[in-house]
Amino acid sequence: MGFLKKLFGGRAAAVQQLPTGTITVDRDGHIVTSTVSSAYPRKMLREIGRDVLELFREARTAQMPLAEVSLHFGSLRITARELRGGAIIFLFPQTALLPTPTYSRL
Repeated sequence: MGFLKKLFGGRAAAVQQLPTGTITVDRDGHIVTSTVSSAYPRKMLREIGRDVLELFREARTAQMPLAEVSLHFGSLRITARELRGGAIIFLFPQTALLPTPTYSRL
């Protein structure tokens, strides 16, 4: 799967907002529901949905069925759960801000 290539590849460097929200796809990869902003291209969301379904199918074919998968990229986390042939996909942009560590005195 080329999630990163699909999200960023083939274009000149530009700042682009990452998708945030949830999409639900049926077994054919059609979007049933979405909480992702309408400013984000639907075509890209369909491709993510189809790629996630393909991952679940390939895992079943290899006799390693998955109920859930989590993909972590540098700035985007995708978590998906299989739903009777379809899937629910959560898209989370990762922030560069990490909590400040706390130190205790001994």
